[in-house]
Amino acid sequence: MTIGKLAVIGGGAWGTALAQVAAARGHETLMWAIEDEVVAAVNRIHENPVYLRGQKLHEAIHATSNFSDLSTCDAWLVVTPAQHMRAVLSRAPCPNMPLILCSKGIEESSSHLLHEVAREVCPTSPVAVLSGPTFAHEVAAGLPTAVTLACADLVLGEKLRERLAGPAFRIYLSDDVAGAEIGGAVKNVLAIACGVVEGRGLGQNARASLIARGFAEMTRFGLALGARRETLAGLSGLGDLVLTCSSESSRNFSLGKAIGEGRDAAALMADRRTVAEGAHTAPVLHRIAQDKGIDMPIVAAVDALLRGALPIERVLEDLMARPPRPEAH
Repeated sequence: MTIGKLAVIGGGAWGTALAQVAAARGHETLMWAIEDEVVAAVNRIHENPVYLRGQKLHEAIHATSNFSDLSTCDAWLVVTPAQHMRAVLSRAPCPNMPLILCSKGIEESSSHLLHEVAREVCPTSPVAVLSGPTFAHEVAAGLPTAVTLACADLVLGEKLRERLAGPAFRIYLSDDVAGAEIGGAVKNVLAIACGVVEGRGLGQNARASLIARGFAEMTRFGLALGARRETLAGLSGLGDLVLTCSSESSRNFSLGKAIGEGRDAAALMADRRTVAEGAHTAPVLHRIAQDKGIDMPIVAAVDALLRGALPIERVLEDLMARPPRPEAH
């Protein structure tokens, strides 16, 4: 199989950044977007002023809102919001070509990881997962980035890596698809918690402790679902966790920070054009953890906070009052 022309499904900031990666060295790349203004701007001025303002895009990128145009591509990078991926793939002509899933989350309605959703909707398509510490504006600008590409078929994974990798976009192969997805989903919820700590002015020590204990929760959850420890400790797990929990460039961190500053969670989520996936992942992650008996107190706290079930003071008090236990647990 030769992989040449790529499609990027989703015209948000991350989809636009990945289109820039795919179009490096002049490779033809087609970006599907639902917003007419995004399609028009990409084709007319080679920019996405809605989601990635100020970044000049490669002229090899063309945009469309017509799914039928995607049939000429050799593989799809699927970059839709996690909760809309099923609907978008169901509308598209289901390809017998690789799907590289680049979104991070767990489907609320089914509690399924996104590779499971993709296999249900497109059962004949090979599925890979691209994940890691990636802020879209840095990737689009060509700043150094390293990611995990997880694919059960490592021969296919190598072909995809050859097509996407570049001097500033380093790709490490894995066959642990579930592990790569779990890291990307759980870290979004933990980033909201770290944002709350920042918003309350609790200091860097508290945030570092939260990251470390959050990584323990991620590891417990991932191992229970069949992920490998080394995947969770790699780019798609710990690497992404550190980045997302440390910067207001993270939508999840900035959402938590605003909540920590006293703003209403429901109003914040309703007012955001871009999606903080952790807000959707928290309830389903907490539900799965409860069903499987996995101890995830930070995730439970974020879920309670976003639902308005507990005030922020009570959430923080409960977390600080947890009894000490051996650190390895």
